[in-house]
Amino acid sequence: MMSNIKNYNDGKGNTSTKVSLEERRGFLRLGLKVTGVFVGGSVLTLTPAQKAKGELLGASVVGTYPYQPHHAMIIYNDRCIDCELCIEACTQTNNVPSYGSRNAILSRRKTGIAASKMIREFLPVLCNQCNRPPCVRVCPTKATYKDKKNGIIMMNESLCIGCKACMTACPYNARYYNRELQAVDKCDFCYRRRLQNGETTTACAEACPAGVLFFGDLADQKSELYTLLHVAEQTILVLRPESGSMPNVFYLQG
Repeated sequence: MMSNIKNYNDGKGNTSTKVSLEERRGFLRLGLKVTGVFVGGSVLTLTPAQKAKGELLGASVVGTYPYQPHHAMIIYNDRCIDCELCIEACTQTNNVPSYGSRNAILSRRKTGIAASKMIREFLPVLCNQCNRPPCVRVCPTKATYKDKKNGIIMMNESLCIGCKACMTACPYNARYYNRELQAVDKCDFCYRRRLQNGETTTACAEACPAGVLFFGDLADQKSELYTLLHVAEQTILVLRPESGSMPNVFYLQG
């Protein structure tokens, strides 16, 4: 198991190589597979959703979808080529400073078809727009909140006091502190820059040349995203289901 988690990095030269014995035992008790994807020192785990139904009830891949529209994203975790066009599109669209990030691409080295050959895999990560967002629960000023109409996790910069409690609580390390705004910033599925202006997809999904990112409405049973997530026997992967956050970003193999 440990051999599968070495040599992971965040694309910026930061590498993590250890998982504590206590963490490993905890993952085993939960029946989770440690994939070796690391962000900020935290282990991100991928697990088939059907093995984590206790975390995926209600507004998830089964059940009802309370928001209209209920925005969600599919990420095909075997298609990413690390071109970073999604990051560039996000940066330009949302005026992300050079030290910040609303999305990221994680990477790992693994053995290829030939045992002697190593290949690299890539995994896009962004805010998972959780149905039970830990960041919202810990914010003392309600600067971060879940939009009551579409479920997107938003920021009210004027209320942010820079305590960074939301950054600590986020299971996906998907927030950063914007020094110019003096407030925490994060992905909002391009709501302010695109969706509320009539656009139908995010900048990152539109820019991706490999069809890795797919944005849509879970509340629309006729939508392609809904159909893709409800294919019989579909294996759906989510990041860190043990957090209880109930994410709206789902990983599929294409």
